Amino acid sequence: MITRVVLALALSAPPVMTFTPQSAVPGSRDCPVAMPPRTTCGFLTVPERRDAPGRKIKVGYAVRHSTERGRKPDPVVYMSGGPGSASIQLTGFLGQMFPDRDVVTIEQRGGPYSEPALGCPETAAALLGQLRRPPADVGAAAVTCRDRLREQGVDLRGYNTKEIAADVVALRGELGYESWNLFGVSYSTRVMLDVAAADPEGTRSVVLDSFLPERVSWYDDADRNLADTMTLLGVGDEAAAATARLNASPALVPVADPVLGGAFTARMSGDDVATIMAEALHDADVAAVAPTLVPALAGGHDELLRPLADAVGEGLTSHAFGLYHAVQCQDEVPFNTFTAKSRLFTVNADKAVCDAWRLPKSTPVGSVPKAPVYVLGGQYDPTTPPRTSRPAAEALPAGRFAEIPGAAHAVFLTSECARRKIAGFVADPASSTAAPCVDDADRPGDVHVTGAPYQISRSPSLAAPFALFALAALVQLVTGALKGRSVPAFGGLAGVAFAGLVTQSVYGQAATNATALAVGVPGVVGTYTWIAVASAVLTAAALLRDRRWPQITATVISGGFLVWWFTWVL
Repeated sequence: MITRVVLALALSAPPVMTFTPQSAVPGSRDCPVAMPPRTTCGFLTVPERRDAPGRKIKVGYAVRHSTERGRKPDPVVYMSGGPGSASIQLTGFLGQMFPDRDVVTIEQRGGPYSEPALGCPETAAALLGQLRRPPADVGAAAVTCRDRLREQGVDLRGYNTKEIAADVVALRGELGYESWNLFGVSYSTRVMLDVAAADPEGTRSVVLDSFLPERVSWYDDADRNLADTMTLLGVGDEAAAATARLNASPALVPVADPVLGGAFTARMSGDDVATIMAEALHDADVAAVAPTLVPALAGGHDELLRPLADAVGEGLTSHAFGLYHAVQCQDEVPFNTFTAKSRLFTVNADKAVCDAWRLPKSTPVGSVPKAPVYVLGGQYDPTTPPRTSRPAAEALPAGRFAEIPGAAHAVFLTSECARRKIAGFVADPASSTAAPCVDDADRPGDVHVTGAPYQISRSPSLAAPFALFALAALVQLVTGALKGRSVPAFGGLAGVAFAGLVTQSVYGQAATNATALAVGVPGVVGTYTWIAVASAVLTAAALLRDRRWPQITATVISGGFLVWWFTWVL
């Protein structure tokens, strides 16, 4: 359930100066990230354990105050998933969804913008270390983190769903709202259901995006969920073939390590790749390119593993793993059987951490809210699939379910239709929802598989041959035209046309689905290559008439470029 927040950060409001009104919220503080105008941030002070009062902790939150004429009195309160993901960076984005309401974003206790923040870099490093050989000992790393947190006075028993839900209820009283609309995604859907059940008078409506029902055994289902998603994407057989190939002969892949710094060479088996794909498929853009990516991996294109491996490290830096495992070890792991060993190293790592931490098993709440509940699920979600979220939603007394075609996890971040349906429901929870969404996923067209674009994105200097070829072609076009030499002029024109068409197609693909560039270039680029060949032929032909150094240089550049293009790019 480790979710990535890169997309969330990209969709949040552009950086602006924070404006703090005179009537600041209780416990106000400076906002830790850029916020839209009329946003205030604060801390809610709560007991670390309500069943054993003593130590106090601080829960971060932000309030975006609506200035719309006809502002509604009941705000939307949002919490991200994880457990352990940050929330307040989405304040601006949510404000655009609900312009006529205040928007409250609340952190999870122990999260990145609460105090204390239960970061576990030891665990994060060990999780990335699953790609090393021998793999790192996650359980031992987690014990080191636990002991360090204990020395700081942290009682991990206070970091669970029940306490997090109680924080949300307490915040409504602190801010003085008579009622509000709850909005949870992934893990926090459980939190918001508990809030609705505990605070019925203060709950007007509930939105659950990527619903994780309490009685679903997420760990026991993880392997099946991934296999089902691959089948839905039409690449079930190819995924099995890729896993078998890499299990038999693991790939050696250079991987950036943002946790410890530097890089290392990972030895990636098929099960490692399956684990990474289970996380990567949270992103609808990855699901859109999977029909190209997975068959390419089955066919031996190991160069495509590098962007997948790099994404692991990037995702690990966004989570407070102390909080994540505190919640999982009390509220999730104990309710799974683990009778069959999973091929996913994240599942096995979480079990190892919980075996080492030995936190008490929580008591299921069995929350049944009275307020209307709207549940949304993504068609290709490998974590909270409609197979489990739909029946759980329909079992709620006032529950409705909508499947978003082409979407994956956290549908409100990627689907405009989903955002409209959510906004419409909050505006009038009693009304029927709008017409079903159509599949509006940004799928790339024909893709020529190559790892070159991703490598260039990491080291732009690798594109020097392309830039040099384009510059030489431009010079040849101008000089040939000025001197009335048609052959070199047409050679330069063809080179410039090739460079422009390739650039246009690549940028067009990036605008549609930037993830596709980690898989390859638009298929039409292969056709454009013949324009570059024509340019090189005309340039060489001009050399027969003009054997001076400018023409020799142009011929060498164009010939060298074609060698680079065919052997490295294509």
